[in-house]
Amino acid sequence: MTRDDLLIIDGDSHVLEPPTLWDDYLEPEYRPRAIRITRGVADRGGEARGIKPFGTFTGAQAPSEAYKDEELPEMAIELKSRLAADEQLIIDRQVIMSGGLSGLGGVDVHRSKLPYMTYLEAAPPASMETSARIALFDEQKVKGGVIFPTIGILWDTEDPKLADAYARAYNRWSYDFVGDYPHRIFPMAHIPLHDPQLALTELRRCLKLGFKGVFLAPEPVNGRSPAHPEFDPLWHEMEDAGLPICLHVIVRFNRILENPTRHHSLLVEPSRTFAFAMGATYQVIPAMASLIMTGFFDRFPRLKLLCVEAGAGWAPYIAHRLDEKYEMFGYTEKTKEEPSTYMKRNVWYVVEPRERTINTMMDELGETRFLWGSDYPHVDSSADSLDQILASTAGLSEHRRRLVLGENAKALYQLDI
Repeated sequence: MTRDDLLIIDGDSHVLEPPTLWDDYLEPEYRPRAIRITRGVADRGGEARGIKPFGTFTGAQAPSEAYKDEELPEMAIELKSRLAADEQLIIDRQVIMSGGLSGLGGVDVHRSKLPYMTYLEAAPPASMETSARIALFDEQKVKGGVIFPTIGILWDTEDPKLADAYARAYNRWSYDFVGDYPHRIFPMAHIPLHDPQLALTELRRCLKLGFKGVFLAPEPVNGRSPAHPEFDPLWHEMEDAGLPICLHVIVRFNRILENPTRHHSLLVEPSRTFAFAMGATYQVIPAMASLIMTGFFDRFPRLKLLCVEAGAGWAPYIAHRLDEKYEMFGYTEKTKEEPSTYMKRNVWYVVEPRERTINTMMDELGETRFLWGSDYPHVDSSADSLDQILASTAGLSEHRRRLVLGENAKALYQLDI
């Protein structure tokens, strides 16, 4: 089979939001508190002194042509490093992230170059330009792809109305990003759960516009789990729509992440390998298992949950592990079935491009449960992710390979493609 013979759908990719998105899309009353990317040291109110927000991407900023270290004098390299370090993500007048914003992109540059690059320099055109995303799909023979936010998984506020306004602005921009390609670009709605009624209103608006699912952070919001009864109207809405809630990895820079369970490591000093390898599973696995064991899927038997950006090789083990303990303690639980039943009926999984045990996963949890995702264009994704997943699925039967590469995503997201 060649790529032309396959339906290929990227089940997990991202946009990089233009730095002016929230200035452009927020209602006027919220614009003084807009999310911004700036350079310079912020004053006590959080505003960058004398610095305007960066502009949007232009062809002149193409990262592939940005610079080469060996072509720049030492002073210029030092200056670029300072500019990158001065870059700040401002949310509600507070500095949330200082320096390192190039790592939100970086898929097509060597990681060692990123400390010298800004957010826009490390952002490939396809990360924020619709035409470039479609051109990338065409080049790779990809029929379409799901898009999640990037800055949207970083921002955090306790103000329900502001959270709703931020998300509403992102969703409006995301809808515009799709533009004339609703059969190729599939947006996930960003729905904060701070206020259940505001969340329901925005969810209904997005579903009416054709969004294909909901981004869900794997943490409580204001002390409440997504399984709290106050949120039931949202999940009834998603059941009726037949679309998934997508349990996606998040990052919090201004507080400790409120995982359903906390973890401790024995690291003497920070390790990026540890953080990127283990951080996602520490979030997604406990969140998924918590929802199952609280009886969530007995109340919503038709609800679809997709586990995103945490790999999937863990799924068979967790299913067996939960079942084993359920044999001992099930009499104390609220669930009507053993845990693996819900993992086979209500849960889907995004495999990473290099995973090698996909056949076993499908044997244990079902052929229709697994799709693939590139995580484009983040620093821990790969420019050749499609080649990787084609290699990883080469040993599957033709039927199973077609399911993983595109058919399962088409069915899960109800795509007209």
